[in-house]
Amino acid sequence: MIPVAKISTDTTQKGSISYLAYSPTNEPMHRVQKKEGPVQASGNDRDICGLCNSIAILFDSDTSETVCSKCGVVLQENAESLGAEWGIYSGDDIESKSRTGMPTSLAFHDMRLSTFISYSNVDANGGVISPEQMAKIQRMRHWNKISSNNRSYHRNLKNAFAILSTVKDKLSLNDALIEKSAYNYRKALDKRIIKGRLIRALVVASAYAACRELNVPRTLVEIAQTANADAIFAGKCYRLLLRHLKLHLPIIDSNELVTIANSGRVSEKAYRRALQMLSIVKDIAWQRS
Repeated sequence: MIPVAKISTDTTQKGSISYLAYSPTNEPMHRVQKKEGPVQASGNDRDICGLCNSIAILFDSDTSETVCSKCGVVLQENAESLGAEWGIYSGDDIESKSRTGMPTSLAFHDMRLSTFISYSNVDANGGVISPEQMAKIQRMRHWNKISSNNRSYHRNLKNAFAILSTVKDKLSLNDALIEKSAYNYRKALDKRIIKGRLIRALVVASAYAACRELNVPRTLVEIAQTANADAIFAGKCYRLLLRHLKLHLPIIDSNELVTIANSGRVSEKAYRRALQMLSIVKDIAWQRS
């Protein structure tokens, strides 16, 4: 078999050997990478040639082959490259070269999967739409708008997730918690728990259940005030969620609620005294139980 590359060794220190790979054009490997970019050295990899026990392994991205630089044996062929086939040189290249849109999210009524027809009267190439096609485009926009709002289910989700977005902005909740809240609300809507009850109260109950599950120190009253909902009725909806969705939430740790004192400019001495008092109360409650 004809070798595809040549290797030269140079023993610099005892037990250390440096490799310099050359391409078939007898040019150094780093120069070939600048011109073509197909050859990558993997001297630090654990791949070892089974014929000559060499660790000087090269990967050719053009042929998708992994070869030994010393004897020329093809170790692996048709290897899949997990990297992108294009390079990123600035932040704008990420948006211009991406082939996917926004990720799906449960916090949207259509989970970001619906079709949107732009109101700009130009086609994909930037050309102006002809007057003969304008009536057809207007009719398509009209039916697309009706089809996305013709069910009370989607209208309910739109109103609920608008309230949930307001709660997220005012309380600075993370995306994972909002996704869990939207999941709880969708399950409640599928089980028809919302029937005869206010949307705001059920949104507050779903968000509070998500906070309890993810150990986020937020109270039901705090979330209800942010959403302009009745805290007592929201508590009833919360108990309905626990019963119908069979949620098993962890017990609230009072020490986590004390951490909110850091945002209230409470001194460290008062904070530590509060933790000591809580530990005493827990010991008394444990002895009585």
